[in-house]
Amino acid sequence: MPHPLLEPVARAGGAPVDAETLSENVTFPEGVRAAVFDVVGTLIEPSPSVPAAYALVAKRHGLHVSADLLASRFSDAWKRQERIDASARPAHATSRSREWERWRGVVADVFAGLADDAMTERVFEDLWQHFALPTSWKATECGPTLVAAARAAGLEVALASNFDERLFEVAAVVEPLVHATHVFPSSELGWRKPAAAFFQAVETRLGYQPRELVMFGDHPELDVAAARRAGWHSVLLPAG
Repeated sequence: MPHPLLEPVARAGGAPVDAETLSENVTFPEGVRAAVFDVVGTLIEPSPSVPAAYALVAKRHGLHVSADLLASRFSDAWKRQERIDASARPAHATSRSREWERWRGVVADVFAGLADDAMTERVFEDLWQHFALPTSWKATECGPTLVAAARAAGLEVALASNFDERLFEVAAVVEPLVHATHVFPSSELGWRKPAAAFFQAVETRLGYQPRELVMFGDHPELDVAAARRAGWHSVLLPAG
């Protein structure tokens, strides 16, 4: 029997694995050859947090807004962009230019009514550069343990994320991303999760069958349910 960490989450009701379980000896299902990890929220997290970073960058441009207000606005702006991508034809298709416009749209919504267009554009450009810096990220509590377990089991380690080309720079420096042998941002695959084409593109690039892959992520739908529909093993990790 596989370790509880690797029980198919879809059949287990989608309950996340707790941090204590992750500290135990992890084994993997027979036949799995590669561990594919979501990035943000799974292996790394922003440092400082997204709302705090937005507040700091805004302040640098003369705009004083609380991180709490920005957190609520960011959540709404993010959901709006998710709806835009889901309603596109084809759904969830992306590119470098689309990811740039997606984040530009997020920042525009976050600061709507708080700053004029010129200031919002300057804040956006500053934030784009901020999140490209390796120093803007830190490892999650579970991330290093997961990657170490996969490597110890002799599995290939890949990153597959709804990110953009900035991930290459971050993954080259930040632990535990540096141990991945493959880095797949959605902007380079041409698809965002939960599109089936996202997972198929990863399969093609890795050269494995769906049953040979396990996806680790912190989002029940984008990471876990979508991977299960693609025929992968999948594991839901604790939020935060």
